[in-house]
Amino acid sequence: MKIVVCIKQVPDTKGGVKFKPDGTLDRGAMLAIMNPDDKAGLEAALRLKDEDPDNTEVTVVTMGLPKADDVLREALAMGADKGLLITDRVLGGADTWATSSTIAGALKNMEYDLIITGRQAIDGDTAQVGPQISEHLGIPVISYAEEIKVDRAAKTVTVKRQFDDRYHMLTAKLPCLVTALSELNEPRYMTPGGIFDAYADAERVTVWGRDKLDVADENIGMGGSPTVIAKASDKVAKGKGEVVAPGSPAEAVDYIYGKLTEKHVL
Repeated sequence: MKIVVCIKQVPDTKGGVKFKPDGTLDRGAMLAIMNPDDKAGLEAALRLKDEDPDNTEVTVVTMGLPKADDVLREALAMGADKGLLITDRVLGGADTWATSSTIAGALKNMEYDLIITGRQAIDGDTAQVGPQISEHLGIPVISYAEEIKVDRAAKTVTVKRQFDDRYHMLTAKLPCLVTALSELNEPRYMTPGGIFDAYADAERVTVWGRDKLDVADENIGMGGSPTVIAKASDKVAKGKGEVVAPGSPAEAVDYIYGKLTEKHVL
């Protein structure tokens, strides 16, 4: 069974966000981490591999700057088999449409039974790329996965899908794309041996440029992005707020009760 996990190197928002003059993120100037939803998707793939390690291959794919190799090495250190880095200057500035078109253009040249992506990335929060990839590839998609199970004999995937205050149980034929929630699991840590192996063999990560992608020029990079950024800014600092010092517990209760009533909470 061949599982492809799409992961993204995203800005570590704790270190601050930086923008270029054109309004796009200056990714090269920021600290980066693996997107949390993607990490949960990777863990789900690795658990499927644990069930049948001799017949399961996990490949991680990312699109980004050359430094995105780091996030692929992290995935290898966690247990993935190989990685693919899609990087080229002409791919820069891509919105969700151009990003999904580019990644799908790479996947068309790969073998896969199951594709797992995160629900959404913390630097965009659109939840569009995963479903768009499935549309480009013409395969079914199940989103918001809380649990993923595969029947290898029947070649199906069954997903417990989050839905408001309940859930759906959905089964689809493979190949299929599933988008994972960060609540899906608790990702494993890298192991010392895994870290050594991930960096010892440089060829475990393949690098593809524009020439390796099965996608039209009008669907890549900033030129293939229909989204227009009107304005971009860092987080606005909040004011101090109202500070009160009640003279007694009873006065504190009366104050809080009054505020909740005023806001129609009570």
